[in-house]
Parts: sequence; structure tokens; C-alpha cells
Amino acid sequence: MSFRDLIQDVFRTLWAHRVRTLLTMFGIAWGVVSIVLMVAAGEGLRVGQAKQAETLGRDLMIVFHGRTSLQAGGTRAGRLVHWVDSDIPHLQEEAPDCQYAIPELEQNTVRSHTAFNAAAFTVTGSTPEFAEIRSLGVSEGRFYDQDDINEARRVAFLGSDAKKQLFAGRSAVGEFVYLNDIPFTVVGVMSSKKQDSSYDGWDVNKIFVPFSAMRRDFPDKPPGTPYTFDQLLVVPRSVETHEACKGEVRSVLARLHNYDPHDKEACPIWDTIQEAQAFRTMTDGMKYFLGAVGIVTLFLGGLGVMNVMLVAVRERTREIGVRKAIGAPANSILRQFFLEALIVALISGGTGLIIAFGLCALVDMLPMPDFFAGLLPTWQTGTLALAILGTIAILSALYPARRAAAIDPIEALRHEAGG
Repeated sequence: MSFRDLIQDVFRTLWAHRVRTLLTMFGIAWGVVSIVLMVAAGEGLRVGQAKQAETLGRDLMIVFHGRTSLQAGGTRAGRLVHWVDSDIPHLQEEAPDCQYAIPELEQNTVRSHTAFNAAAFTVTGSTPEFAEIRSLGVSEGRFYDQDDINEARRVAFLGSDAKKQLFAGRSAVGEFVYLNDIPFTVVGVMSSKKQDSSYDGWDVNKIFVPFSAMRRDFPDKPPGTPYTFDQLLVVPRSVETHEACKGEVRSVLARLHNYDPHDKEACPIWDTIQEAQAFRTMTDGMKYFLGAVGIVTLFLGGLGVMNVMLVAVRERTREIGVRKAIGAPANSILRQFFLEALIVALISGGTGLIIAFGLCALVDMLPMPDFFAGLLPTWQTGTLALAILGTIAILSALYPARRAAAIDPIEALRHEAGG
């Protein structure tokens, strides 16, 4: 029998049992769709949450000041600790695993007004690296730079909502904004961003000024001093070194301020990297669980293929006996039944992949909540589904095909004649 005749014979057989074949194919296709959609949903949730976390800052640790809870160096517990300007060079020199360690000083009682409107916004001062660390995009103008810091220039970078309220639809760059009646020149406006977490309010409602100008015009309030600030922003050189960086920060600050380095109450740290890793672990676990459910469904579909082929072998016992009696080799019988099962599995699996990726594309056209990036199928998911499908196809086809090839023609004819 030629390969073309073999293929035609296979499709005739499948068409003769089309209801059973279609039900089996539906089971396999549903398993593939389940794997791709479930893993894509988990990936969409992970990516969406990662993007939302990056609106606060990427790989960021916020180091707040606190009170000591342990005695150290002869000092009592309960002592208030404040970070001071002189801490920064020590951290930059003695914390090699940290890429950035910058101060942030804020005031939320500053009155802001322009020639067009007035409002009250949080004013925050830091260094030029702040824009990168806190993911502040620029829609107009620029962020303040090192020259602005060195000369303590009165320049301001406006949050997008602050600009709308103070200037409405007018251009703000080059105009004056008065902070407690002190004129600051607007040098830039932040691009709008959606932010789902914060330690001091939304960035779109803030006014950002150079740290030196902030220190001069709006110093820290009591119990702070003219040399203290609110919090440190720390970024490790890599995610892998973030624990080492955090340990170095605790150690250096503890030595400088004379408290126990193990006293976490004296140095509270909001570790967004640790939170992101914990969330990734959770979403990965959910993704793997959902994928496992899809794999089980796919295996059940494979068992359906095997069952269909075993029934086909039993129903076609006489046909097999006749073919072997007139000289058909066992390999020919094996090849036909193996090909039948393989075609059922591959067509249904390919159809499932097309349906799954099509559904993902359709769903992604709809508006999504901020924390969900949509259904994101990956090439790894498709490769995994195809690999599993290929394995199931071979396993579900091999056993029935071997049984068909092993049938004794005399026993087959006798069985059929008697049955």
C-alpha cells in the first residue's frame, strides 16, 4: 500500500467513526486550550503587577527613620533616629552592593500658586537620580540636573495633575510657580502614570525641586533639624545583591547613629524587591497549578484517543485478519493504526493551539484593569503544549497499533466468524 493510499484509508476510517473521533478530538483540543489560557492568565497577572510595582520605583528600597527598640552602646531603647546629610557619603562609600543611596525631604504644608490658580501639593526634594529611581517620565521640558543641585537653583518639576491644576491647558515650562510665595521656575512636567502604591501620596500630585533648594527654603520640621531628611531611597546594583545591599545599609546606619544593627524598628525598610519576589512566587505557583490542570485534561484526551483506537482494533478484527491473510505485513497494519491515532491527536492539538492563541488575541483587545496585562501566551507555553501533545499522541497511538499488528489472522477470522 502506497503512502497516499494509506492516508486515504486512514481518513475514510476516521470519517466512518466521525462522532467518536470528533468527541475525542474535542477532549484533546480542550486540554491544549486549557493549558495555554491558564498559563497565559497567570503570566498576564504577573506582568501586570510587575508594571504596577514599577510605577513606584524599580528595584527600590525605602529606608524610613524610626525609634530604637534595643539598647546599644549605653543608650536606652525608644530613642528617635533621624537620617542626616552626612550619612549619604558614608553609604555611597561603604555599601558597595548599592547602586544608589539618595535622600528625600518632603513638606506637605507648602502653599502653591501661579498667576492662574492656587493649590496645596506635597513638595519633595532629592537628587537627579530620583527621576530614574522613582520612574518619573518627562512629558515636557526636563527633570532638574546636577547643576541645579550645585547652584541650589529654584527650579521645579511638576506632577502631571499638579500642572493641570496650576496651569490648566497652558504651557507650564518657563513659567513661575510660587511655593510659600518663593518663585520657582518650572523646568519640566511629568508624564501621567497610574500608581497603585505609595509611601507619601501620588507622584502626579507633587512638585519636585532640587535637594539643595529644598534644604534651604523648606528644611525639615521639628523634631528634625536643618540637617535631617525624611527617608533614604536605596537601589541595589542587581536583584541578586539586594539582600547584601540591605544588610550594608543597616550596618552603616547603625554604626553612624549608635544603635544595634539588628534593630529593625530603628531602621524600617520597605523592600519592594522582596514584595515583588513573593508575588512572583505566588503567581508562578498559580500558573503551574493551572497548567497542571490543563495537562491532566490533555492526558485524559490522550486516553480517549487510545480508547477509540482500541475499539477500532476490536471492530476491525476481521479486516485485519483478511489483510494479514493475503500477505499484508505487520508493519503495514502498525503504520496505519499509528497514523490514525497520530492524525487525531495532532489535528485536535493544532486546532486547540489556534483557538487558544486566537482567544488570547481577542481578549487582549478589550480594556484591562491596571493590575492585569491581559492573556499573554508565550512561546514556552506553546512549545510545552506541543511537546506534551506529541508525547501523548505517540503513547496513545503506539499501544493500539501494536495490538492490531500482533493479531493472528486465523484467530481473527475465527473470532469474527463465530461472533
